[in-house]
Amino acid sequence: MAEAVAADEEPQYPELSRRTVTLVVTGLLLAVFMSALDGMIMATAMRTVADSLHGQTLQAWATTGYLITATMSLPLYGKLSDIFGRKRLYMVAIALFLLGSLLCATSQSMYELALYRGIQGLGGGGLASVALAVLADMLPPDQRVRYQANFGAVYGVASVLGPAVGGLFAGSDSFLGIEGWRWIFLVNLPIGLITLVVVGKLFTLKSVRVPQRVDYWGATSLVIALVPLLLVAEQGKEWGWASPLSLTLFALGAAGAVWFLLVERRMGDEALMPPRLFRNSAFTRVNVVNFIGGIGAFTSMTFLPLHLQIVQGLSPTTAGLLLLPQSIATTVGAKFAGPVVARTERYKFMLAGGLTMLSVTYLVLSTVGVDTSLWIMGALAVAMGLGLGVFMQTVLTALQNSVPRKDMGVASGLYSFSRQLGAISGTAVFLSVMFGIAAGRIIDSFASARNSPELRSAINDPAVRSSAADQKVLDGLLDGTEGIDLDNTSVLGTLDPRVARPILEGLGSSINTVFLALGALGLLAVLVSLTIKEKREPKEPDEESDEAGERTAAAE
Repeated sequence: MAEAVAADEEPQYPELSRRTVTLVVTGLLLAVFMSALDGMIMATAMRTVADSLHGQTLQAWATTGYLITATMSLPLYGKLSDIFGRKRLYMVAIALFLLGSLLCATSQSMYELALYRGIQGLGGGGLASVALAVLADMLPPDQRVRYQANFGAVYGVASVLGPAVGGLFAGSDSFLGIEGWRWIFLVNLPIGLITLVVVGKLFTLKSVRVPQRVDYWGATSLVIALVPLLLVAEQGKEWGWASPLSLTLFALGAAGAVWFLLVERRMGDEALMPPRLFRNSAFTRVNVVNFIGGIGAFTSMTFLPLHLQIVQGLSPTTAGLLLLPQSIATTVGAKFAGPVVARTERYKFMLAGGLTMLSVTYLVLSTVGVDTSLWIMGALAVAMGLGLGVFMQTVLTALQNSVPRKDMGVASGLYSFSRQLGAISGTAVFLSVMFGIAAGRIIDSFASARNSPELRSAINDPAVRSSAADQKVLDGLLDGTEGIDLDNTSVLGTLDPRVARPILEGLGSSINTVFLALGALGLLAVLVSLTIKEKREPKEPDEESDEAGERTAAAE
């Protein structure tokens, strides 16, 4: 069976057995799981990796290398899959990811790791975006949304297993004669090879193929526009947002953006991001909602564990277990939204509902503190998971339904692209905001509590006075500073609770400010989502005749 058909021959959805669909979807899910796990597994292992490669101060570059190439390649994969066909591009993406993984496992320095992570990201950018386009080629919307929910579940499982597996490998000196942390990358090889076999043998579907020029200048200008901005987002806190280097990169990014717009306008329908798609108000608004939702979703998943571990003093393991219901709730939300959207063919209010649940959860999280019950925190995590599952499932349906099938690759690529941009920029900016205001909040908290009986008793307690750690913090607070090095908050666990309390409350207050801002952004996304004009998938002729017959029978 040919893999692609001409763009002007709108193909029918293929008649596939349930077994074939299940096997192909399983192969797609394995690749997406591999990509999602890679991001989560590094979170707990990066410190060990950096120590082993003698590059602790360079570790951010390994993260940045992956994020930049993965984010930049997302729209390119979508466009190229429309031109050359899904199967070919998907297997290229898997192969690049596996090559990058193998090279990462052989790294001898942080510079090598950063370079190899970039190669890995070139493949990782296509694993999710092309998989979603494949699913859209394979199944009509009413069936597609049921399977799309599984993609959300994959991210939930990866978010739970990733940190645990990363900690397990990083904590092992060696396994089968190889350093433990190198298995973080080697574990991708068997998963990827299985995926290649499944996709190579079973994926024989027809997809809309659009013969046209490749927009290389558009890709180049997009790199020049986004790479400097992503570098500032990752490193701006260290460099200083107004430093000469940051300002230079901002200017370069702005120049690249102008060039990109000019190139895309000139390329027309052959552009990497065809301007005509953005003249479609529904498509543009869905991408705006996806970008804002990405800011909230991924920033909150950074700050909720931060609150649990720093402010409430939970261990990483305990915090991870407390957030396990959130991952389950994300799956449940996606599973719930899929059939509802398939049955009603209405997604606008479901999208607004998921965003509303997220926004309300963020606003409630802006009020929690040191003494908030863990039961309440767990309930809020579940609510956030449900809203996230509904949002991620429905926004994908909205995006795919807003474009013709011949642009499905571009649309699916932009789904991941706009969300990832929101995730990167939101997390970087809000981390900078949080630590930027934390010192002042700690000083204010200490000033308010200075005359309280608890703190006065601690100041006068001989046991506190004899503790070097407690005395150092108290001296700093009394001198009008935050009292601790905010780059290393592990000392909080060794302090007298009365001394640590003002610091915890100050840090908690700064995190609350982030959640308040996320809640406001979420409500903005709700308003934008309500303005989206829904597009219903046209029914096949036999479906229309069946419905007409049913209406006639009912009338008789």
